[in-house]
Amino acid sequence: MIARVSLEIALRKEFDYSIPAGLAGIEVGARVQVPFGARKIYGTVTALVEESGRPNLKPILKVIGARGLVTPKVLRLARWMADYYCCAPETALKSVLPEVVRNREEGWKKRLVARVAPSAAAALDGIKLSSRLQEVWNIIEERRELPLTELLETAETTAATVRKLEDRGLVEIVPQVTERDPYRDEHILPTHPLALNPTQAAALKKITTAMNDAGREDGGRTFLLHGVTGSGKTEVYLQAIARALDQGLGAIVLVPEISLTPQTVERFKARFSAGARHTLVAVLHSHLSAGERHDEWHKIREGRARIVIGARSAVFAPVDRLGLIIVDEEHEQTYKQEEAPRYHARDVAIVRGKMEGAVVVLGSATPSLESYHHGRRGKYALLELPERVDGQKMPRVRVVDMRQTARREKGIPIFSPQLKEAIAQRLERGEQTILFLNRRGHSTALQCPLCGYVAGCPNCSLSLTYHRVEQKLCCHVCGHTAPAPRICPNEKCRNPAIRFSGTGTQKVEEVLSKLFPNARVRRMDSDAMKRKDDYRRALGDFRAGRIDILLGTQMIAKGLHFPNVTLVGIIYADMALHQPDFRAGERTFQLLTQVAGRAGRGDVEGEVIVQAFAPFHPAIQYARRHDFAGFFEQELEFRRSLTYPPFSRVALLTIRGRNEDKVKFLADHLKRGIEQAIPRKGAPAPGAPDAENANFGLILSGPAPAPLLRAESLYRHQIMLRTRAMSRLSRVLAEVRQSLALPEGVLLSVDIDPVDLG
Repeated sequence: MIARVSLEIALRKEFDYSIPAGLAGIEVGARVQVPFGARKIYGTVTALVEESGRPNLKPILKVIGARGLVTPKVLRLARWMADYYCCAPETALKSVLPEVVRNREEGWKKRLVARVAPSAAAALDGIKLSSRLQEVWNIIEERRELPLTELLETAETTAATVRKLEDRGLVEIVPQVTERDPYRDEHILPTHPLALNPTQAAALKKITTAMNDAGREDGGRTFLLHGVTGSGKTEVYLQAIARALDQGLGAIVLVPEISLTPQTVERFKARFSAGARHTLVAVLHSHLSAGERHDEWHKIREGRARIVIGARSAVFAPVDRLGLIIVDEEHEQTYKQEEAPRYHARDVAIVRGKMEGAVVVLGSATPSLESYHHGRRGKYALLELPERVDGQKMPRVRVVDMRQTARREKGIPIFSPQLKEAIAQRLERGEQTILFLNRRGHSTALQCPLCGYVAGCPNCSLSLTYHRVEQKLCCHVCGHTAPAPRICPNEKCRNPAIRFSGTGTQKVEEVLSKLFPNARVRRMDSDAMKRKDDYRRALGDFRAGRIDILLGTQMIAKGLHFPNVTLVGIIYADMALHQPDFRAGERTFQLLTQVAGRAGRGDVEGEVIVQAFAPFHPAIQYARRHDFAGFFEQELEFRRSLTYPPFSRVALLTIRGRNEDKVKFLADHLKRGIEQAIPRKGAPAPGAPDAENANFGLILSGPAPAPLLRAESLYRHQIMLRTRAMSRLSRVLAEVRQSLALPEGVLLSVDIDPVDLG
């Protein structure tokens, strides 16, 4: 047999290699090392064939691991990703395996263990041990097997002493694999299924009925579980997974933020890794160490873990007999990969569900407009949970017009009088508060009031953000840092009264400590949460009541359940409303609704105070009334009028380079290439900004400078394509991209279904 191998270098072709006699049992999906020119590189076996069109094939050098690492089903999914997301097949294949699994032949951690030898009983006859050896032997005989380090510590002895027992045939000292469990120090109490209300029970019944067809090629079905915050979506997930396990099926649960993973893992381990069931739960996300990722992944591949929880890449977990995929908070942007392959984990989950006949459940209190539109039209089965469990009321939302507050206080305060009073009341009553501001750092700009100087990033079209704790200016796009100046850097000015403007979480934390000196405040953003256990520790302290006020960015906005939180304050609710993106209103509505949903999950009714400078914007007003259906209808009309999703699909082409003229020229050239590849029917109307193609329903916009013109020292111009036939358009774009000769220093990226137009 001959192995067809996809190499890790993106050449967009596969190569044939002969299989040596010693590797005759090689499988499709195996990771291999092969000669390529003078190099030895890694690749994946994508097919086994009997003949090759090339003579004198080189042999495979070695196989990584004892079995195929990429299952045939995941291999098929990777091929689909390469076609749809317009990337090299090698790039798609690399994305489905963690790097620590891809390139390591032996990634296990081993330790020495001492155990009773099989011949120990016979060896004891006629042997008299010294008192010291007898003490050590008694411990080994009682325990039968224990780590050598633990034995040496318990017996207060040396390895040489234990070796004497080995020489006499009583003991074996052997290496043994020890798994690295990221949750080994957690003590999790088991939980039991809760009674469901009628709407939860109806949703569960429909999901489990669909799972009866799991495994068939046509058995996969997608559900959209639309439930208000606190409506018990997680309990539906848990009981659906229990039914899947009863049928011998596995499950994948995707969560959007690493910060959500500790609480989600705790809930699932409490239900499935304790007590009689003892089903192992595996966790996959980027905050695990490389060793932990290796061991968790192999636990899944070997079938010892049947439930996988993780961020977007967990959608590729090698779960055998996959029956259920849950995508929690399906609307979240973080499910989108930012570099090639630029896949969306929610959409990949749906495709994988169809390929493997698995049921897919998309859950959200604020589903994306596209998903809800599909649910209303019947493409997805729509399941509604319109009320909170146990009759809890939705929190009362008050919108504060910050324009009036600024007029009264002769400036723009961080806290309105209403929010300050509400926080003080919660502190008096021993209740907890969550404050939300989706901007980290201290101040958003450093500027001089005399000459107008603003500290800008030398690499990006952005002002630098001031971080007071580190006393530095930082760019949140490229990471450039500089010391914070004490006087204006303008040589002609040198004004010592240079000042910082704008507000970030560090400044809010500083003001809170002055307003409420006795309050226990914890800031939770990517600057404060740097170690892998910081998220878990902060949320654990908040749950235990050791924190009064939790201040943070969007990592605290969703998925968290703390019954003692009775107040949520949203400091600048309309911060994202004016971005040049057709989804700006939708994102604002989703964020406000999700943050508001953290309040009032216990016995006390919750209150939400929303501070805004555009208080009458529809996104804010619909969020105030918890009216998703109303927001959906008005936003849908806006999308329909401009042929934006869900009435089309979008491809965004970005050309980047250091020379802006060259970038603009290449963008114009690329546009002409696309127009030639997709022949038009008729000419566009005079003066029309876009050209529409009859076959594809294609609308071509641009090229135009990107909203962020310069990022990481590269100028950026964009072409936006809208179409009703994205699979066909992806193939055309792949052909155009292959034929386009890009000069050195100019890069082209193709983003299918982008979530950010910046």
